[in-house]
Amino acid sequence: MNMSSPPPADDRDRLETLFAAQRALSRRVPFPDLSTRRSRLERLLALLVDNQTAFEQAISADFGHRSVQETRLAEAFVAEAGIRHILSHLKHWMQPRRIKTELAFLPGSNRLMPQPLGAVGIIAPWNYPLQLTINPVAAAFAAGNLVMLKPSEFTPAFSSLLARLVADLFAPEDFTIIEGGADVARQFADLPFDHLFFTGSTKVGRLVAQAAARNLTPVTLELGGKSPAIIDASADIAKAAGRIAFGKLLNAGQTCIAPDYVLCPPEREAEFISAYKAAVARLYGADAANPDYSAIITDRHFSRLEGLIDDAAARGARIDYAVADPAAWKARRKFPPCLVQGASAEMLVMQEEIFGPILPVLPIADTAAAIAQVNAGDRPLALYWFGTDAAARDRVLAETVSGGVTINDCLVHIAQENQPFGGVGASGMGAYHGEWGFRTFSHDKPIFYRPELSGLGLMQPPYGKTFDRMLAQLRRII
Repeated sequence: MNMSSPPPADDRDRLETLFAAQRALSRRVPFPDLSTRRSRLERLLALLVDNQTAFEQAISADFGHRSVQETRLAEAFVAEAGIRHILSHLKHWMQPRRIKTELAFLPGSNRLMPQPLGAVGIIAPWNYPLQLTINPVAAAFAAGNLVMLKPSEFTPAFSSLLARLVADLFAPEDFTIIEGGADVARQFADLPFDHLFFTGSTKVGRLVAQAAARNLTPVTLELGGKSPAIIDASADIAKAAGRIAFGKLLNAGQTCIAPDYVLCPPEREAEFISAYKAAVARLYGADAANPDYSAIITDRHFSRLEGLIDDAAARGARIDYAVADPAAWKARRKFPPCLVQGASAEMLVMQEEIFGPILPVLPIADTAAAIAQVNAGDRPLALYWFGTDAAARDRVLAETVSGGVTINDCLVHIAQENQPFGGVGASGMGAYHGEWGFRTFSHDKPIFYRPELSGLGLMQPPYGKTFDRMLAQLRRII
């Protein structure tokens, strides 16, 4: 998404009118009750479940080919599980929470009241267009907010379908879809939302944060980065390679938490490469027409991946394709799975998030060297560690910072609804999923209840000996 060009006046007027209607409704009804929130969530769930086949077809059309099973597993299933989890817990989350009151203020009491923020903007990406629209919308609805959603211009078939279905089920003041290109996205980000939620690249995330800052709009940024997979000397190489291959090649690597590169003991590098190629053959075979393997979203994105490979080869890396006839895959805009051996820091493939089925493999001497390699770059969205050595594992966990971690597998931490999902540093700010999504889109308003019998009145003017005695007593008990 490019946000540099000015939007047409008619788009701008339409956006501002829709936003004004949502802002006004959020002020008239600042605290939707449980039944209202449940109704919105249940309609969102029905939209998802009743139209799953249509969503699969639209997403596949946008990609040129998208595995139906990948859409069902990584999009529809994850989104449905998220909504059902919210529905099971929402009543409890909405209750004010009792907070400990310090002795000096007893018998008063403290509460935290979760309050809706109001009118929320969500900018969604193209790589998982269903999951990464439904999940944040569900969290915003749970917290009692109204939503304007801008889907990616790279998924026009999906966006058009979603806009039509949402218009059938929701009033535009409650939930509306804003279709359009980069010019519309720029104007969308400029609106003074009560919260702005963005999923996408770090580069565009910076622009979104700058736009939000002009309105002092709080943001949640779900970005990406170079997520490492560390293979410890104690690892089962065959198992690790198979799980890394699945995590890397799901959606042809177009996954924000896909393993971006592998750090492997030098003496086991050849074993890993062999096992990885065997895993690719087992998962996807040799036929480029295999429907289980997805295409790259656009020709431009495909060309970018080819540029990464060309740059690495020109700088001395060895490109090792995991399929026999790469040209046949490329003819279908399917980028063939490949490994990069001998990757170095100056190569683009080690500087940019890859976002495709290219996997650099770097020999690394030991745990300390692996930690140093990870910490030399920006903090990643995910980290994967493979092995059985608990001391080495715990050292990596303690001495690296990442958005999330899966041990002895890839991707799975994103599906844990009882855990937050989000980045840190260049990989994002803020978190959602489950209760964390509810909290992200809520303001926890602190409330102090003063009882009739209280010594607080003795702390007011006119000051004198009573004040001095009370203050001295308070100091003794804090």
